[in-house]
Amino acid sequence: MSDAVTPARLDVPESELADLRDRLGRTRWPESETVADWSQGVPLDYLRRLCRYWAEEYDWRATERRLNALPQFRTSIDGLGIHFLHVRSPHEAALPLILTHGWPGSIVEFLKVIGPLTDPPAYGGRASDAFHVVCPSLPGYGFSDKPAGPGWGVERIAAAWIELMARLGYHRYGAQGGDWGTTITTIIGRQDPGHVAGIHLTPPLAAPDPATFGDLTGAERAALDALEHAQTWEDGYSLEQSTRPQTIGYGLVDSPALLCAWIVEKFRSWTDCDGHPENALTRDELLDNLMFYWLPGSGASSARLYWESFRQVQRLFAGATTDRIGVPAGCSIFPHENPRPSRRWAEQRFTDIRHWNELDRGGHFAAFEQPELFVEEVRAFFRLVR
Repeated sequence: MSDAVTPARLDVPESELADLRDRLGRTRWPESETVADWSQGVPLDYLRRLCRYWAEEYDWRATERRLNALPQFRTSIDGLGIHFLHVRSPHEAALPLILTHGWPGSIVEFLKVIGPLTDPPAYGGRASDAFHVVCPSLPGYGFSDKPAGPGWGVERIAAAWIELMARLGYHRYGAQGGDWGTTITTIIGRQDPGHVAGIHLTPPLAAPDPATFGDLTGAERAALDALEHAQTWEDGYSLEQSTRPQTIGYGLVDSPALLCAWIVEKFRSWTDCDGHPENALTRDELLDNLMFYWLPGSGASSARLYWESFRQVQRLFAGATTDRIGVPAGCSIFPHENPRPSRRWAEQRFTDIRHWNELDRGGHFAAFEQPELFVEEVRAFFRLVR
């Protein structure tokens, strides 16, 4: 049947791991940067040490076992195979919740929060906060299939996720997302308001409101400065991926060292890490996520989502707000996130904000970096809409 949902598991051939180690060992390294910081990119010494660890000490099989201990499935939606985790809660009144990652993340981001979300009493919480959790890999990401033609932008992915939740028998559900997941989750709320209990966003995307520019708060001024800094110093990756994803894709699929630098640079920039990515996440966690790009060879296919949708999404947080979202929304703003809209900016787009919180630590990968805070934010919002 075309709508069949079939069990899945990961079983990477040993030859693929041997090939990875071989490629890492034969990396042709450039000379060192001419500065003493990360301003020219990932420092040579750090990347060589990380890649050496990846080749000689990192244990993919441990991560594979951890993933295979969770219920995994595949199904075909709109002609494309989707890989997803589906972890049902033991608590009868649990609310279904779909979690959506972005780039350069993966479903690995959510591994720390699945247990607390599905079985709160086992982690000191209340059964009334339980969720049935669905974590799909985006098309062209992880172990989902790669689109063979254009058109798989954020609107189509949102429609696929709506179909996925219906196929799983969930007629009322919540949605949560960050990065690409923020926009996809927002579109789910717009497309399927009759079934969506609410959307939780880290962060909401809303453009700065020019009407406030004569009376900016300190936080709003800092948010505008961060957007300007990112456009000047941080957006090279998005310009390349949104214009020439195929060109950069050759290197991302062929060279593990390039893939590592391309992605770890963003973890250093976007996490609350005080200048070093391993202050926010362990070396193994960084590589667990990286393997979801290396093993399926998804460097090019994941970059193509930028070609499909980045200009559309960029307008939402740096241009002008043009739509209105009426479903209940919960918004969690982590301090090292960018963008960081203020509530009065966000209210121009999200007309029913039920929960708003600006936290004191954490960054772009909230569930990965600060799982306890993330879980409490999700619980706090959905208590209001269950």
